[in-house]
Amino acid sequence: MALSLTGTRISLVALPWFVLVTTGSATRTGLVVFCEMAPYVLVKAFTGPVVDRAGPRVVSWSTDLTSATAAALIPLLHVLHLLTFPLLLALVAVIGAARGPGDLAKEVMVPEAADRGAVPLERATGVAGVVERLASTIGPAAGGALVALVGPLTGLVVNAVCLVSGSVVVGLVLPHGMGRAAKEAAPGPDGAAEPGYWKRFGEGFTFLRGEPLLLTVIVMVAITNLLDAAIGSVLLPVWARESGNGPAAMGLMSSVMGAAAVAGSLIAATFAHRLRRRTVVLVGFLLAGAPRFLILAADVPLGAVLGVFVVSGFGAGFINPVLGAVLFERVPRRMLGRVNALGDSLAWAGTPLGGLLAGAAVAAAGLVPTLLTCGILYFLTTNLAGLRREWREMDRARHAAAGTEAGEPVT
Repeated sequence: MALSLTGTRISLVALPWFVLVTTGSATRTGLVVFCEMAPYVLVKAFTGPVVDRAGPRVVSWSTDLTSATAAALIPLLHVLHLLTFPLLLALVAVIGAARGPGDLAKEVMVPEAADRGAVPLERATGVAGVVERLASTIGPAAGGALVALVGPLTGLVVNAVCLVSGSVVVGLVLPHGMGRAAKEAAPGPDGAAEPGYWKRFGEGFTFLRGEPLLLTVIVMVAITNLLDAAIGSVLLPVWARESGNGPAAMGLMSSVMGAAAVAGSLIAATFAHRLRRRTVVLVGFLLAGAPRFLILAADVPLGAVLGVFVVSGFGAGFINPVLGAVLFERVPRRMLGRVNALGDSLAWAGTPLGGLLAGAAVAAAGLVPTLLTCGILYFLTTNLAGLRREWREMDRARHAAAGTEAGEPVT
């Protein structure tokens, strides 16, 4: 996870900057992000049954190799003067389509790792969150430095190397027998065959539809992910260019936020299983969301911006460990792939539009009005969702799970 996520975070700085400086267009930058994230969401939604049946291990290493190949072709074709904008969009789409199943496969192996390590789910998801936040710290810093010193194409090459390395670790280094296909329920007395793809998919859809808490969280996260994509892929690069701070500031801001998120995730990994989940999530979103947009809209020194990003990162570090534990507790282990796939895809459904809409909004209304609007939307979304009745079940689910076996559904 550390290797593949670090490479991806480097690419998040290098690729938008490459498009922005070569085309000068915020709209085209948003279009590139859309062409990566739309296949990511769409393919991920339909690969859950495949992950459950083939096993997350084989899906993880094979898709990482596919992403690495497409990422390496971008700088190669550019050097050979063969990289047209449509071809760039196609390669980015391949990267996104392969990343979706790869990320899903790694997520599905987290509860198995928790079982092997005999640790609470909050701690396991917290450790996974620490890894993600470390990648969000190291990746943008490395990406910003690479872009500033040797150009954005080097960042894409490093991304490919990281993906290949991660594929080797998953394929060859994980414990023997880890990441195998999920076991389905035993066939009935009529000797019915193992369920096919569409039956598996339908089971995941039916299960998710009957979980109001998960659905509410997914809708809220879908909106916040859209806004996060807007700031990360378009608004922040445009701000860096217009303010004169450049790509190095982009990397620094993302890195200090990631470092603070690492601290938050470490605390969550240690203490989250003792805290009230609903309160932790709501406060985390309050710190992580609107302040970032509002500070960028204000004409303040870079030091003040960095301070706000530190606070936002600390709050963000608490969110995923709690939400991940809630998901893993409520979903049967044999259905983790298909339910995670649907849930993640719905949660990421707005992400492809984030950069696209942000680019269009900046072109039409300017940077500051767009930042203010996004900040207000973030605040309203997270607070209104947290008031819903089903959110009280977050803490009930933890207490109920204490009396159930790992991976069994909680009612």
